[in-house]
Amino acid sequence: MTAWVHGSVQGVGFRYWTKTQALELGLLGYAANQPDGRVRVVVEGGRPACDTLLQRLWSGHTPGRVDLVVELFGPARGGLPSFEER
Repeated sequence: MTAWVHGSVQGVGFRYWTKTQALELGLLGYAANQPDGRVRVVVEGGRPACDTLLQRLWSGHTPGRVDLVVELFGPARGGLPSFEER
């Protein structure tokens, strides 16, 4: 799953929070700041775990403020050793 998170999500610990959530759910991937202020979250793992992370991104309990999450589900590509902040 790739999710583009819109709002006030840079400089507030959002990528670190996302990493802790993803690792708790057993997901691999990364969270990366984008030049336009969004955070791009790429994760691989089971669909239930991805859906749970997506729910947490929308929960209102994240650092900063999430206004919109646009997600895209696709096949796993592999090559992700853990979860990292980029």
